Amino acid sequence: MLNNSGKIRWGIMGTGWIAEQFAADLAYTDNAELLAVGSRTSDSAGAFAAKFSVPRAYGSYEELVQDQDVDAVYIATPHPLHRDNVLLSLRAGKAVLCEKPFTINGAELEELINAARKDKLFLMEAMWTRFLPPIRQVREWLKDGRIGEARLVKADFGFRSGWNPEGRLLNLELGGGALLDAGIYPVSFASMIFGAEPEQIHSTAHIGETGVDEQFSVILTYEDGKSASLNGAIRLGLTNEAYIFGTEGYIHIPSFLNATSASLHVQGEEPVHFKDDRKEKGYAFEAYEVGKCLLEGRLESDIIPLDESLAIMKLLDRIREPWGLKYPSESQETAI
Repeated sequence: MLNNSGKIRWGIMGTGWIAEQFAADLAYTDNAELLAVGSRTSDSAGAFAAKFSVPRAYGSYEELVQDQDVDAVYIATPHPLHRDNVLLSLRAGKAVLCEKPFTINGAELEELINAARKDKLFLMEAMWTRFLPPIRQVREWLKDGRIGEARLVKADFGFRSGWNPEGRLLNLELGGGALLDAGIYPVSFASMIFGAEPEQIHSTAHIGETGVDEQFSVILTYEDGKSASLNGAIRLGLTNEAYIFGTEGYIHIPSFLNATSASLHVQGEEPVHFKDDRKEKGYAFEAYEVGKCLLEGRLESDIIPLDESLAIMKLLDRIREPWGLKYPSESQETAI
């Protein structure tokens, strides 16, 4: 039962870097307040609570979700834990915002969606890029047909991480690798424009010595010859920009995953530039969307619907299948 303050009371599960970004940004969200944090140790939860002035700190995830005053839980734990952590929260009756990748594979996500819909609980993927003002503007330009028919998408996201075989990015047991950590952004971006069910998939990947995909490239082909050329990497710095080419012009988004600007280039017209001068990093927008949905009594967002998140997760499964890439946490029942 939501309170009468008009604000969603949040609990954060996990205390890592992404949890810190989300906690800091909640201060910019007028329909939210940060009430609690849960970690696997009391010390970690206490330190996080002190840093971000969180009223309640719990030394276990179970204690966090049993707090009756918490309306929504943000899952900020490592990738392979998402399935169990989301289920734990749903079974406690909580609304859930889960950090990307939603799960390790499509079968796990299908289980979560079924559980949420069965109990009529809110569930959403924390694909923060979708909610940024420049990306919203891009969607409006596309909806209005400003570049004619969109026919080709190019999007990259890659960075040169340090060599740490035990760290999350290079650890297969933690769901490391380029596809789930970096590649999900360009894949989701292409889905936003063309959908997540291409007719053909052509991909290649470099599997490093720790067993993770350190970089990959994929071409997705859709009906009528539309296509998306996407790249992701964790040991290679890429331009991290996106282009959408249409029959009447194109759209350019520098650093598209945390976009602060976008430009529209229509043949025969002066370029149009959209600039976002936000003070926050951008996680506040997804938190606001969750609050808006909950206060309106909706169980999912139409900006990143559950069916699309599932289609994207299944697409990631299809992309990596030819690579022979499987994660240790994938059971016999859920493996691709």
